[in-house]
Amino acid sequence: MTMTLANLLKPAGLVSVLMAAPALADDPKQFTTEKTAVQVDTIASGLDNPWSVEVLPDGASIVTELGGTLRIIRGGKASAPISGVPKVARQGQGGLLDVALDPAFADNRTLFLSMSTADDGGYGTAIVRAVLSEDGKSLTQVQELFRMNKFTGKGQHFGSRIVVAADGSLFFGIGDRGERDRAQDMRDHAGAILHIKADGSIPAVNPYMDGKAGLAELWSKGHRNPQGITIDPDNGQLLTVEHGARGGDEINIPKPGKNYGWPVITFGKDYSGVKIGVGQAADGYEQPLHYWDPSIAPGAIDVYRGAMFPQWTGNLLVTALKSELLARLQRDDSGAVVAEERLFEGEFGRIRDVKVAPDGAILMLTDGDDGALLRVSAPGNRT
Repeated sequence: MTMTLANLLKPAGLVSVLMAAPALADDPKQFTTEKTAVQVDTIASGLDNPWSVEVLPDGASIVTELGGTLRIIRGGKASAPISGVPKVARQGQGGLLDVALDPAFADNRTLFLSMSTADDGGYGTAIVRAVLSEDGKSLTQVQELFRMNKFTGKGQHFGSRIVVAADGSLFFGIGDRGERDRAQDMRDHAGAILHIKADGSIPAVNPYMDGKAGLAELWSKGHRNPQGITIDPDNGQLLTVEHGARGGDEINIPKPGKNYGWPVITFGKDYSGVKIGVGQAADGYEQPLHYWDPSIAPGAIDVYRGAMFPQWTGNLLVTALKSELLARLQRDDSGAVVAEERLFEGEFGRIRDVKVAPDGAILMLTDGDDGALLRVSAPGNRT
């Protein structure tokens, strides 16, 4: 059967599980939002710069920590570090970044990691595949699938979250690595959304598969620092969120072979206040679905398609680091963003990751050396 682009951009199937009842560290905090009441429970705290969370088949959570550790949280307690994680380069914004599960994880125990790594040229982003042992204590069959082609001594804009498509292939983002013109270089992995198969090979649907007009791994270019990526479970739409400079944070819908403008067009300015590029629009460059000015410093994005909050169906959820909130973005029938509600502003500090859990609850990770795993649910729902 031929995999069409529309079918490809369906998300990998969620692991079919019931959430195990989490142990809760404190009494829940109650909030009234525009459309529903919610409560927020602390599942675990004391995490060291947690960056990403995924739900395992038994309802436990697996979490990355920026310094290079991978842990499982079960019963409100974080495990000892899982052994076998490749050495990461903890440099600036870099370290152990995202974790994503293979669609068949329940059977094959395969997961994917993004991380910053080092070589003689400095630092860059890499993608790794591994198998989690049955007891959850170690990684085996560790294989590097991808390593960006140009390293630098700079410590910013590594990206890099991963989303797994319906066919098991991987989409992930890499930032411009603090060298903005690289985002327009078609022979550079920086400033791009990339697409590879689960074995590291190149999918036939990639726009530069023949390598003539750009690197075969490239999906789209002109991205400053995409730290969030997801696929809408309803329609297979690929969505990213990326940091702007001083303003100009963007949500984009990356399409193959398209250019999203950085640093030629942007809604932001340089931190010095100087104009960047030619303005906010130019021929040959795509416009964002949505942007923020001033910046909120977005960390992750997900689409709400759960049963717990039907009022939020189809809404985008975006975490904010600088603004310390979860943005809920309502879309109309065309997919355009028509309203924004800012949740939990200043209540939990910098929010790094967000994931819609199988039961419809929302998981969030807070940033920092005393990070926490939080669960947003309907009031009275502590299971």
